[in-house]
Amino acid sequence: LENLQPEIKTLAERLRYEVSVRGKQLGWSEKVARFHFKKNLRRIVTELYVRDNCHPFKATLLVWVQIPMWVCVSLALRNCSIGAAGSEVQEQFSTGGTLWFRDLTAPDSTWILPVSLGLVNLLIVEV
Repeated sequence: LENLQPEIKTLAERLRYEVSVRGKQLGWSEKVARFHFKKNLRRIVTELYVRDNCHPFKATLLVWVQIPMWVCVSLALRNCSIGAAGSEVQEQFSTGGTLWFRDLTAPDSTWILPVSLGLVNLLIVEV
């Protein structure tokens, strides 16, 4: 999208000139000329999006998929870790850790996992 901005700006300037010339020839008011300019600019920009296959919705698609997935996974992990007392899953979580985190139901006092998870997510977003 950013790479298209100079081309869109150039085409918009040329279209503005063409619409003003055509408007003077046909006696359009400022409102009618603005309407035709916006309509044609929208058409041109849509054609550029199709040509370069870079519709703005594609940039937000990952977010609309990732947020509900993150909420569902967070709720599932929370329900597993603080489920009903005496639960089989909770017992497995309390004895199934490794390294410095032996009990997966206890908060991480060293903050290694939350910080590393945040850094990995930041790396994914930046890449």
